[in-house]
Amino acid sequence: EIKNPMPHPDSEAALELETIALFEQLGYTTANCYNEWNSGTSRLGRETRSDVVLISQLRPALEKLNPHLPNQAINLAIEELTRDRSALTLASANRDIYNLLKDRIKVTYRNDDGEDITENVTVIDWQTPTNNDFFLASQFWIAGEMYTRRTDLIGFVNGIPLLFIELKASNQRVEFAYQNNFTDYKQTIPQLFGYNGIVILSNGSISKISSLTATWEYFSDWKKINDNGEAGIISLDTIIRGTCDKTKLLDIVENFTLFSEEQGGLIKLVAKNHQYLGVNCAIEAVQNIRANQGKLGLPE
Repeated sequence: EIKNPMPHPDSEAALELETIALFEQLGYTTANCYNEWNSGTSRLGRETRSDVVLISQLRPALEKLNPHLPNQAINLAIEELTRDRSALTLASANRDIYNLLKDRIKVTYRNDDGEDITENVTVIDWQTPTNNDFFLASQFWIAGEMYTRRTDLIGFVNGIPLLFIELKASNQRVEFAYQNNFTDYKQTIPQLFGYNGIVILSNGSISKISSLTATWEYFSDWKKINDNGEAGIISLDTIIRGTCDKTKLLDIVENFTLFSEEQGGLIKLVAKNHQYLGVNCAIEAVQNIRANQGKLGLPE
């Protein structure tokens, strides 16, 4: 009997393959990690399944972005970035790590002359997105204290898991991705979300985006790729092109993310589609005015 290797077009597996192809178009390296541990060791260089930062990608990125720093400084930065933060709330751990990514990691090491040297280590090049390593892992196994989970898609920037995507078949409600997967994963494999920038949930035709602290009602649509009103073929196409393009992803994480102390505790806010496009449109308008001042005969 010959079995058709292609998944049913409406299935979650088919949607996953389409999404991976889309990320490849955006310039990401991709890998199916279902068999990552088949040889007994990780093909991605992880020491254990509970590791969520890919040191094999992080270390070369740090060396590239900080060529003036010795190994000692790089090692200290990796230690600080990957240390256990399980005693903190998930939101607090996420804010700590976010600040390290955004403001750089301050390390102090002793040089050959016995002097203490303090340096700042850059983890992500926010100004030049293509200077970073973008990797999408599918079927990525993560072990928690009690349970092991297999995530659909995790997007890494320089080995940091900034992007979480959970997919459902087209005949399933997107809310199931929130209730059955995302909510469970935050409890069973919380270490993953300490590093998270954005969360995307989709069944192909309906796609939602928010932050790790958001309840379901705060997950929102992303209906336009750009300010021209361009939309993708299906909603998942729109949300991926609109938020996971290298420049846009880093822009959203760096400039459109906010932590707020509320009565119920610390929450993380990620800008909605209209806010993101509106602010960037306004910035572009101001830049155009400045650029045109001389041409229009206006005073500089």
